[in-house]
Amino acid sequence: MHRRITAGLSVVALVVTLGGLSGLDGRPAVLAAEAQDGGVPQFEVDPSWPKIPNDWVLGQTSSVTVGPDDTIWVLHRPRTVAEDQGTPAPPVLAFEQDGTFVRAWGGPADGYDWPANEHGIHVASDGNVWVGGNSAQPESDDMLLKFTPEGELLLQIGGRARSSGNDDTVNPMRSAESFVHAATNEVFVADGYGNRRVIVFDADTGEYKRMWGAFTNTPLDPSATDDTPERPEGPPQFGIVHGIEVSADGLVYVADRGNSRVQVFELDGTYRTQGFVNRGDESSSTVAGLAFSPDAEQRFMYSADQGNSHIHVIDRATLDVLDTFGSNGAAPGEFQALHHLASDSDGNLYTAEAQRGRRAQKFMFTGLVSTQ
Repeated sequence: MHRRITAGLSVVALVVTLGGLSGLDGRPAVLAAEAQDGGVPQFEVDPSWPKIPNDWVLGQTSSVTVGPDDTIWVLHRPRTVAEDQGTPAPPVLAFEQDGTFVRAWGGPADGYDWPANEHGIHVASDGNVWVGGNSAQPESDDMLLKFTPEGELLLQIGGRARSSGNDDTVNPMRSAESFVHAATNEVFVADGYGNRRVIVFDADTGEYKRMWGAFTNTPLDPSATDDTPERPEGPPQFGIVHGIEVSADGLVYVADRGNSRVQVFELDGTYRTQGFVNRGDESSSTVAGLAFSPDAEQRFMYSADQGNSHIHVIDRATLDVLDTFGSNGAAPGEFQALHHLASDSDGNLYTAEAQRGRRAQKFMFTGLVSTQ
């Protein structure tokens, strides 16, 4: 079922109201209770979000994440703003849930290798901000950076043009996204443009811990020949490891863009299962980014369908697609090159559009509707 989101207007009747039930640690939301009855989340776009100050302009907007205090962080590419388009904002911007601007920082500076093409941003539970890039030219973005919320560098893993490929345990290679798992103090990296792997480092020291490929296979360089027979479940290697999330119950969810699938692993890299998302549609780039609903069980998972301009609502336990909304276009609620997405503690979704879209959007959680 595909739905169209219209600015300021709920597109579905019979939406369960926010009052009276609680499933989000006491907040007025209904995800945990009503999901058991077959309900799926519904959203309205907020066309006024965010409020960008100083007449700044966003370029290609590659990523979005939500911090532990519900501050929303947006990463964009200032170098994609042409001179006649206005003044580019700094690459990292933070906003409150209502769109109020908080702060901005980032960009090339002494003391660290800032990526030539900003790609992924993640804010850990301690509030620190992780940034990576995916440029191949003029030199490869083989670094992952950790900053304080105010933009002070805490750690650099790897460095510009240093990676030797999938066997390298020191440098990522054009990584797409990262996620810090607080329980183990490890950063899980979707090392997916130059390599085809998940790689894990200590989140404080940058020490290498482990790595793996699709189905826990040994990851091979994209140019290498893989003699492993292709399974009915798809290629034995990742396509582009484009997104990564670790659930509250300690499972690693990997967005395998180009192969239309989510693969699930234990923390040590043991393969558990996978699910296909919108397989067979016009574009196979159906899983560019992932986010979880904020109820304790994280019952729902959301997939950014970059190639087909959709968000898919997925049952996290079964990996079945429950609902789909969004269409291609420039109007509020539509998407052009939907890239990454994130959710806050109230169940709202935030999206980042790269290439053509060049914007961040907010989709307000309005309740659940029964699919029965």
